[in-house]
Amino acid sequence: MKTPRFLAAVALWLLVGVAHADFSGVVVSILDGDTVDVLVDRKPVRVRLAEIDAPEKAQAFGTRSRQALAAAAFQQLVTVKTSGLDRYGRTIGTILVDGHSVNRMMVAQGMAWAYRQYLVDRSLLDVEAAARSGRLGLWVDTNPVPPWEWRAQKHNH
Repeated sequence: MKTPRFLAAVALWLLVGVAHADFSGVVVSILDGDTVDVLVDRKPVRVRLAEIDAPEKAQAFGTRSRQALAAAAFQQLVTVKTSGLDRYGRTIGTILVDGHSVNRMMVAQGMAWAYRQYLVDRSLLDVEAAARSGRLGLWVDTNPVPPWEWRAQKHNH
């Protein structure tokens, strides 16, 4: 006979497993350059793109970054490779369209930075460096401010 503690542990394990399971759905909303809503079982799931940080809406290139993400993913069937939840309860994930990483594409087009604080795939730094040397997207500015610095400046004022 299984103990209640064992059954509770199994239930928790299953719940955690589901929370971090990859899934597919259609992108129904683009909130900014690194956050989308994916419709799964008729419910929107908010997804924060892993390992990248796009300019904030009020920041230079914020609108263009959002537009680039919309062009790549809006109303597309995507697969989300999840890597957990952020502190706001959003799913953190890599979004794939036809097997290609939208996260990587955003960095390659100069529409987002490789997010150093949460970076796992170090090759994104090379992708970012190539966009910078090609002066693509936000890299046309001589000294673009990374979003994490911009947020810190806004918070301190």
